[in-house]
Parts: sequence; structure tokens; C-alpha cells
Amino acid sequence: MPTYGSPPGYVPPHPGAPGYGGPPPGYGYQQAPPGYGYPPAGYGPRPPYASWIQRVGGALIDGLIVGVPAAILYIAGLTVGFSAQSCAPDENGYPVCTGGGLSGAGWILIVLGWVIAVAGGLYLTYLVGTTGQTPGKRMVGIRLIREADGQVLGFGMAFVRNLCHVLDSFCYIGYLWPLWDDKRQTFADKIMKTIVVEV
Repeated sequence: MPTYGSPPGYVPPHPGAPGYGGPPPGYGYQQAPPGYGYPPAGYGPRPPYASWIQRVGGALIDGLIVGVPAAILYIAGLTVGFSAQSCAPDENGYPVCTGGGLSGAGWILIVLGWVIAVAGGLYLTYLVGTTGQTPGKRMVGIRLIREADGQVLGFGMAFVRNLCHVLDSFCYIGYLWPLWDDKRQTFADKIMKTIVVEV
């Protein structure tokens, strides 16, 4: 006579068995697909570190892109912007000179040069933070990434890394450090845990 309940020989699944009380396999968090980001240590070949020459070459190209227009405007403001000095004797015969200072046009050119330098520097920081490459880095074939996961820094952390370059500027030791460092890092790279690799 049929009875309600489990059939004879039925054994309930173990709580840890697949399909018991949980989502099906593949539901929820999954690992990123292959090729995404930078492979962790031991999970694939890492790109070679950029050489010191490559890093210097990229920095020089970026400096020329931003610095040359700013320098031209600044020098033009100092040379063309000065008004001629005129001197004439007063009633006692003493010379009285007027003019000779920086004119309004000179100040405008100098301020424009300063604006181009600041805006250009911020734009390069934005590029390296969002893509890992500036025009100079792209030309020499290198890229700045986080050491932990190979992703870009973002603008904010890239800006902080620029501030950390103050430590590199003391006697330029930090800028020379990649010459003998195993990971070719500057002091700013070590603080921010970044590396520069070949693309």
C-alpha cells in the first residue's frame, strides 16, 4: 500500500554536496577571464621591466611636448613684454627714469606659459593614471601599472605618485635608482607599489 514520504532507499544529500541549498555552479562571483589585467606571480609570464633608458626617453619626450610651448611663451613674455626705460633730468638735474618694467602683454604671455605647463602636466598625469601611458611612454613602448594586479592607477593615485617624486629629486638618487634596482623602480614606485613594464 503506497505511503507518503521518501521512497525506500532514499538518502538525503549531504549539506556540502553540489546542488544542495545553494546556487548552481557558476552563479555569483567568477574569476576574470584570461588575459584581463596582469597575471599574479606564478600564473604566467610577466612583461619585462622597462629599462632606465626607456624611462628617461619617455620622460624627455613628454617634457618636450609640454615644456617647449610653455618655455616659448615665458621667454617671449620676458623679452618682448618689457617696456623701454626712459630717463630725463628733473629740475635739479637728477635723472628720473620711468618704464622699463614688465608690460601687461608680457604678464599675459608669462601667465599663459604657466597655464600650459600646469594643464599639460595634469593631462599627462590623467593619461598615465587612466591608460598607463603618456605620449612619451607610448613612443618608447612602456607602461606604468600597479605591481599587485597590473591595472592602471587612476588619476588620483597617479597625482600622488607625482608628489612622491619629490623624494626622487634629492640629488637625483631616486631617478637613478632603476639603474641597479631589480624591479627598475624609483623611490616613488616603491612607495606607490608601481612598476613600469615594456608593452
